Amino acid sequence: MLSLNKWKFQAGAALLAAAFAAPSAYAADPVLSIVATPSSGVVGSTIELDIRIAGVTDLYGYNFSLAFNPAYLQASGAGEGGFLGSDGGATGFGVADLSGTPGQVGYVYGFKFGPVPGVSGGGSLAHLSFNVIGAGTSTLSFVDAVFQNSQPVDISPQLGTLTLVTTAVPEPQTYLMLGVGLVGLAALRRRKAG
Repeated sequence: MLSLNKWKFQAGAALLAAAFAAPSAYAADPVLSIVATPSSGVVGSTIELDIRIAGVTDLYGYNFSLAFNPAYLQASGAGEGGFLGSDGGATGFGVADLSGTPGQVGYVYGFKFGPVPGVSGGGSLAHLSFNVIGAGTSTLSFVDAVFQNSQPVDISPQLGTLTLVTTAVPEPQTYLMLGVGLVGLAALRRRKAG
């Protein structure tokens, strides 16, 4: 009969061996994120968003919608990122609803063609452009995200969010006051020099 300490040691060793034998079962979920360039905007400017995936295995296709505050942002364009096609295979990309529904870019999708394996690693899935139309704070978040591998089996990424702060263009009076101040400084310099 095994002593209690010896039994604990053998049970711990068996659990440790099982953990190393099946590392994929313990792998972290992939992460879906949003990177903005620039990281904030002024009314009248454009902000480019890069939708990125990291730590994914065998990604074959995806779709998601992106929610935002329509009082401050307006979707203006979309394009495919290079990640799904990084192995040289054919891909499809599209956006079902770019600007028809206020506050949402609906059903951004991408997929590989044919009986081929998916792509692993990380990279850009899509590029979205937004016009800044108001001053305030908008949280961008993913809605209805579906990711699948080549089997097809669902992949469950962690869904990131992004908070964008936009500001108003300074009023013309502000520029006028700045100009008057600079003229005044120049006049003081001349007076001191003379």
